[in-house]
Amino acid sequence: MAAQDWQDTSHCGLDVSQFLKRLAMVTIGVFDSGVGGLSILDEALQQLPHHNYIYFADSANAPYGDKPPHWIAERSLQICRYLMEQDCSAIVVACNTATAEAIATIRSTLDIPIIGVEPGIKPAAMQSQNGIVGVLATEATLNSDKFNALLATLPEHCQFIKQAGAGLVPLIEAGLIETPEMQALLRSHLKPIQDLGADTLVLGCTHYPFLKKMIRAIVGDCMTLIDTSDAVVRQLLRQLHQQGLIVSSKHSPKLSLLSTSNADTLEAMAERLLHRDLSKYAIYTKTITL
Repeated sequence: MAAQDWQDTSHCGLDVSQFLKRLAMVTIGVFDSGVGGLSILDEALQQLPHHNYIYFADSANAPYGDKPPHWIAERSLQICRYLMEQDCSAIVVACNTATAEAIATIRSTLDIPIIGVEPGIKPAAMQSQNGIVGVLATEATLNSDKFNALLATLPEHCQFIKQAGAGLVPLIEAGLIETPEMQALLRSHLKPIQDLGADTLVLGCTHYPFLKKMIRAIVGDCMTLIDTSDAVVRQLLRQLHQQGLIVSSKHSPKLSLLSTSNADTLEAMAERLLHRDLSKYAIYTKTITL
């Protein structure tokens, strides 16, 4: 065990038995309205491979983008409570819409690290060469107070073209990614952004990184794509370090895939979308009612 691990636990006030017990129970929860958060899970498995994970897809209620804000807040808190009851030591709210509408309430209610996601408009503003940035996100995210408060902090000379990606999430949830229907819909959403000359595009929904290949085929090499998955997991890593919850053991990690719609479909999508061999994980799947 690394010396740094002991330093971290000393900082947290744990004795040896408490530390060993905590290490044995370190589980990270990742929650999304559907399969989009698999893009965050994929990055977490890359950077933090020795933790156990519970991925919760509320696919029976996807997408969240067209739901009322109060419903999103209540539902997101309910799911995070459930994940905490499953002994999750930290939770990633891997849904831009849920983060925008519920993250403050979740953090004030639960006493474990809660990491949210948000569109990467700040790094986009810094990277854009011509100051024109497209933001592809759900209607709920684009209309949220959190998003617009963040937008107000950015340089006035930067123009943000907000485009709701209506219809994209249902197609991704159905596994209809590389299809003519998806291509046509994506072209229609990207056209206003292209017409106004954006040189940077923010993927403002965790589902959208799965469309990178098709987006690149449509916009060519003239547009930088901003995906915040790496930054989100680095924030998770910092939070776990602060809590003394970094694991370096060689045990076989467990991956639980829970869905409110169909866990078998979720597992099939995970096998298709995650960029790694899942055979080394002890995988548990369950369709649940919550």
